[in-house]
Parts: sequence; structure tokens; C-alpha cells
Amino acid sequence: MSNILEISNLSINFATRDGSFKAVDDISFNIENNKTMALVGESGSGKSVTAMSILQLLPRPQASYSQTSSIKFKGDEIIDAPNDKLLNIRGNIVSMVFQEPMTSLNPYHRVGNQITESIILHTNTTKKEAIDEAKKLLELVEIDDVERRFYAYPHELSGGQRQRVMIAMALVNKPQLLIADEPTTALDVTIQAQILDLMSKIKNELGMSILFITHDLGLVQQFSDNVCVMKDGVIVEQGVTSDVFNNPSHDYTKRLLDAEPKPKETRTLNNNPIIEVDNLNVFYNIPSANIFKKNTFHAVKDVSFKIFENTTIGLVGESGSGKSTLGKAIARLIAYEGNVFFKNKNIDSNSYKNNKELKKDIQIVFQDPYGSLSPRMTIGEIVGEGLGVHFKLSKKEKEFKIDKVLSDVGIEINAKNKYPHEFSGGQRQRIAIARSLIMNPSFMILDEPTSALDRSIQIQVINLLKSIQDEYGLTYLFISHDLKVIRSMSDYIFVMKNGEIVESGISEEVFDEPKEEYTKKLLTAALRYASE
Repeated sequence: MSNILEISNLSINFATRDGSFKAVDDISFNIENNKTMALVGESGSGKSVTAMSILQLLPRPQASYSQTSSIKFKGDEIIDAPNDKLLNIRGNIVSMVFQEPMTSLNPYHRVGNQITESIILHTNTTKKEAIDEAKKLLELVEIDDVERRFYAYPHELSGGQRQRVMIAMALVNKPQLLIADEPTTALDVTIQAQILDLMSKIKNELGMSILFITHDLGLVQQFSDNVCVMKDGVIVEQGVTSDVFNNPSHDYTKRLLDAEPKPKETRTLNNNPIIEVDNLNVFYNIPSANIFKKNTFHAVKDVSFKIFENTTIGLVGESGSGKSTLGKAIARLIAYEGNVFFKNKNIDSNSYKNNKELKKDIQIVFQDPYGSLSPRMTIGEIVGEGLGVHFKLSKKEKEFKIDKVLSDVGIEINAKNKYPHEFSGGQRQRIAIARSLIMNPSFMILDEPTSALDRSIQIQVINLLKSIQDEYGLTYLFISHDLKVIRSMSDYIFVMKNGEIVESGISEEVFDEPKEEYTKKLLTAALRYASE
């Protein structure tokens, strides 16, 4: 079978302030026509750098290729190809879905307009035809309420919904090669299945090939024909997916396959509430064709619950169910109706008129680390920024705290003078966690804190969060679509659907004997990957 892409002896170096860094070291692999090649490995292994090099998106001269490096698309060399040739390839013949949709979508334009613009740019269609096609694509990627989402801005969509918009944009021109860089990272398990089935269907209909970059080995086993395993810029193992999974030859591959979160051990739980939520409602204003008519969307509906000290609440549900909105309301980041009590004080009353203490005690780790980290600050400055506001420390004490928390989350101390763009997605997430941990909070809201991490690093972060919880008596609200991670972290489970908590209970009971059909559907979708 002929190859659509041939990569041979690819080496990529980056010029940094500390000297040259080799991100990819002499790798070679081919992608066959109408086949899916999975590129797997831990954060920082060189997966995304390899993908970016295919479209020549790496910055020059900071990034450079060795003289022996070669990337051929249908026999034509891409490295150092003329700009007009690259422009013809990008988007028309090769499309890419990036890992972080919030940084890829224009925040000033409605998502429907962004898809429509791409269609008009690459095809001979009228604006009306482009709008109709864009809405069809949104339906294909299972965006709910297409008419409303079409006119939404990126920040008005959940992380999973933004990722699906990006996939729709990538499929506009029916590319011959689709590079999917963590395309399902932000998606819940039920939508993961739909998106992968959709991509498989389109691949077969168009004879398209896919380079599938991921850290989720369950998806690799189900979705790919061949697999390459990367570590520290080197491909340590490659072959037919079933062969690699059934008979891995490299120790690193074996370690990745063995990395699975373990269910949390049952323990004696505290009965002292740190958070009490009473009839919480959140409404969003949504665009209307009639400027005199105000439309609202009821995102969180009459939610009431308690969170007890030194416990972890796992909040699960599909994208758009209201999980992140609920977390933001508790952290007072958005307006809400109802009451939220923190340590028996209403956080919207005069008890917290000066809420400086509240901001220290309640910390939040957002889903998208790249969007929440300032690109103009070093990670040392980012992590230590809050210390100057809330604590009186000497410069030496501040540096010690920064060094310790970076070390705790697995970031090298000598990297603290680097900027966020110099780190992989998983590393940026760890930096975001460090920024919250350094404040020594009482309550942490963790919004998909491990979604961008590979399994082995997920387990490290989970263990870190558990040990810190026990040491400092922390309480977590842990928001995630990954039910295996939720089970590993949580004492209690809350299941959300359409803005309501439809089921709650002790973690073990909800997982072993779910009562609601919706909960059963989520668990069935999660087990689909666990059983394959």
C-alpha cells in the first residue's frame, strides 16, 4: 500500500537561552493511504512538535532541522518548500486539530462565522450556502442546539464544545490527511466515542489518512491501525497497533500500558461542611435577532448540596452540563442567584465584603492552562504572583516556596525562568496547579486538572493531590469527564445533566450501583475503553 506521508531521519532543534535543545531526535515513520497512525507518549516527548513540523508551523530560526531530515507528502518534500506550496497544502490537503481550542479560535468572532469564513475561503460557495454547510458540520460533531451555538462566542462554550467546533473546521475541506493533536482531550467519554466514530466514518468515505496524537492508550487501541511510541524525542517502538499492545517490546511501552488510576480507598469521612450551596441558579444572556428582546439560558438550575471538610467531591457530566459554571459560581467568578456558604459565612454577604481572604482560601485550576497563564510572565513569576498579595515574605522565602511547589508538581526548578509557550500542554497544567497550591488554600476547585496529561503523569498528579489533601486537610471539588480519574480521586460523586444534579452519593455506591439511566450511560461509555 502506498504512503501519503513519509518522515525519515527527522531531527528538530530549538535555540533557547540555555543553548540548543533537541526536541525530536532522528525519527522515521510512514502513514499509509486511508490508515490511522497513532503517535503516543508522555507530555514533552515530541509528539506535537513532530505534528507541527509536517505543516511547517514551527518558528524559524528558533527551530531548525538537520540536513538529513525529510518530510515528504505524496513524494514531495515539505521542509523548506516554497510558501505558496505550503499555503496550498495547509487547510486544503492537510488539516490539523490543535490540542487547545480556546487558543485556536478567535475570541472576537462567533464560532459560526469562523467556520463559515473557512468554507468561503476554500470553496466557491455563497455565504448562505456556507452558513448551511457550517451548521451541518456542527450537527455532525454532535453540537447540541446548533442554532444557538452557531452564534455563540468561544468563551460561551464549554471546553468540549470548543473542541468539537475545531474538528468541524478541520473537516471543512475534506482533507487527505488530518492531523488530530489530542482531539478528544476535552471531551467526555460519550462524546469521545461519537467523535472517533465520526472521524472513522469520514476517513473511510473520503479515503482520508489520520495522524492521531494522544496520551490515551485506550483510544489508540480502538482507533488506530499503527502506532509509534515516543519518549524524549525518540520513537522507541512502532508497529501494528494490535501487535504493540499484545506484545510490547520496550520497557517504556509496558509502563504506559500498565499506568491506570486505582479506585480510591474507602475512608472515614468528615461531617463538617466547608461549602454549603443553597438553591443556586446561573443564567446567561444569549444573542437574539431582536435587539429589544432579552434571551437567557438557565445553565445551573436550583442546585443544593454540601461539601465536607477534607473530602473530594467528584463532579461529572457531559460537556455543557453546567459543571464548570457551577465551579465558577462557587469561586465567585460569575454572577449567580441563591446562596453559597464558606465555613458558615455567606460569601455574597458583608461577611466577605473584603474578599481578599476568600480569594486565598478558595483557589481554582482552570481546564485550559494556556489560556489562564500569562504569556508575558515566566512560570516562576506566575506561580509566585499571589504570594506578594497575600503573604509578607522575604525574597529568599518566596523563592523557596516557588521552588518547592514546582518540584512537588514535577517541574524542574531550573525551568522557572522559562515562559508558558516553552512547555507542553501537560507541563502547563502542572504549572497551573502549582500556582493554586502555593497559596495554601482550604478549598480547591479543580476543573479538568488532568485532562491534558498522559496517564502516567495523571497518576503522579492524582497521588500528589491526595498527599497534599491529607497533609493540609484540603477539600476538593474535582470536575472531570474522565470517570477513571474521578473514581481514583473522589469520596462523593455528583452527576450533572442539563444544569441539574441528577444523582449523588458515596463514590463506591454510585460506581457499583448507579440508579439513574444517565449515570449508567456514562459508565457504559467509560467501560467501552477499559474493556478493549
